Amino acid sequence: MVDKEDLREQFVEAFEGADYPISSPMDLVPALPNGPSTKFESGDFSMTAMELNTKLGGGDFPYETVDDFVDDVMVQLEEQGFL
Repeated sequence: MVDKEDLREQFVEAFEGADYPISSPMDLVPALPNGPSTKFESGDFSMTAMELNTKLGGGDFPYETVDDFVDDVMVQLEEQGFL
């Protein structure tokens, strides 16, 4: 079972170092501790940043804050049945 709050915290920690506002997924790469191979895991969920980018829709860029971005990622993951 996925701990959504833990997963959300992992996303915030990984993406908060980006220079907001961000206008594309490429704006996030420099902030990631292991680049596109940065992995997010909780319970049955395991996905790299690269996988997130390919499995989720393009997103609703630009995002003004890390919370705006992470909120959208969480909604998309739920809508697509990953959580």
